[in-house]
Amino acid sequence: MADKKGLKKTLNTLDIMLMGIGAIIGAGIFVLTGVAAANYAGPGIVLSFIISAIACVLVALIYSELASMVPVAGSTYTYTYAALGEIVAWVVGWDLILEYFFSVCMVSSGWSGYMVSILNSGGINIPQYLISSPETGGLVNLPAMFIPLLIGFLLIRGTKESATVNRIIVFVKLAVIFIFIILAAPKVNPANWTPFLPYGFQGVMAGAAIIFTAFLGFDAMSTTAEESNNPGRSLPVGIIGSLLICTVLYVAVSGLLTGLVPYDQLNVSDPVAYALSAVGYRLGSAIIAVGAIAGITTVLLVMMYGQTRIVFAMSRDGFLPDWVSKLHPKYGTPYMVTLVSACMAAIVAGLVPIQILAELVNIGTLFAFILSAIGVLVLRYKLPDLPRPFRAPAIHIVAPLAVIMCAILMLMLPQATWIRFLLWFCFGLIIYFGYGYRHSRLSMEKAVELVSKK
Repeated sequence: MADKKGLKKTLNTLDIMLMGIGAIIGAGIFVLTGVAAANYAGPGIVLSFIISAIACVLVALIYSELASMVPVAGSTYTYTYAALGEIVAWVVGWDLILEYFFSVCMVSSGWSGYMVSILNSGGINIPQYLISSPETGGLVNLPAMFIPLLIGFLLIRGTKESATVNRIIVFVKLAVIFIFIILAAPKVNPANWTPFLPYGFQGVMAGAAIIFTAFLGFDAMSTTAEESNNPGRSLPVGIIGSLLICTVLYVAVSGLLTGLVPYDQLNVSDPVAYALSAVGYRLGSAIIAVGAIAGITTVLLVMMYGQTRIVFAMSRDGFLPDWVSKLHPKYGTPYMVTLVSACMAAIVAGLVPIQILAELVNIGTLFAFILSAIGVLVLRYKLPDLPRPFRAPAIHIVAPLAVIMCAILMLMLPQATWIRFLLWFCFGLIIYFGYGYRHSRLSMEKAVELVSKK
């Protein structure tokens, strides 16, 4: 519980590391591994994970510094406002909405794949046209439409995650991964690793761009600065430690996955369960699916929570209409934006293939990280005396490297993704100049005051 001065400093390095593992491991390892291997990197997906991890470590250091400045209501775009001005702040906020919204849609699609796998194991077979998007030969992905509506209902009711629940979920996720490793290792066929780079090194880089979202979640850890008993040490050790642990697990799982079945067979929404089933482990496949459902559901909850709170904060600052930030009279939650977001996510998840959703999530995330890296450098000069419990080391090297790596990964994404990305921002600029510019209640002076206050 918070007092007047701030939150109690109760989190140690292990707590932060476990939070990181809990936030990072989810749809990335259980869903995107197969998509990236089949369409981009082949068995070279293990190199894609290592490259993405390096970029994430650089960004994590930057994000930790931003978040270690006293947290304020207004989200990341408040810091951007103070550093780079209102129009860039709007772009960041709109970009974060894209990132979280399409993350919800993508994770919902992955959730659907594993739920269908569980139902199939129990003898319940849903018609193919009700579990596939139109582009993949179906009519609608019905389970993918159901889960965001359920999560939206829970968030309106005010559902919260506790540290105890987080530890339990982390244990379940790790147990499932280790079960897969134990079952898969003896069944690996080394011939499936040849050719190792069927799409060349460019495919490895494209794969890194696609699975970049597999590491998302460390940004949630960076918000624990105020509750950390030693943020200068706990944050970087906890964040980088969890990233390294997850990288080792990702490399192991992706290597075994492409060793179990040919990489071109992994373009499914439940690749881990599918691979075990393909080599005869039907019970093991069901266990993996149940564990994946548990892990993916918590990630989905966090993603939709983050997306609705960003929209809520932007509405409260006048960038969006006031009705968007309307609170529920009983539960005190922003129910209007949650309801609208859940319904829109259900429609998109039911109709759009998971590969397209993953590409949109990654381009939005990478762009946000580029602006964050630029912003932290500007704030070093603009507000040099601002208290920073954690300062990113060698910022004049780390920040440019982060920008370069994220930009390279963005360039590896398909042209169609860039077109959709630009259309999204054109739509956002229409909203900004049509409404936000004239109604904004957040001035440059106020933004600087917010990030400067102790």
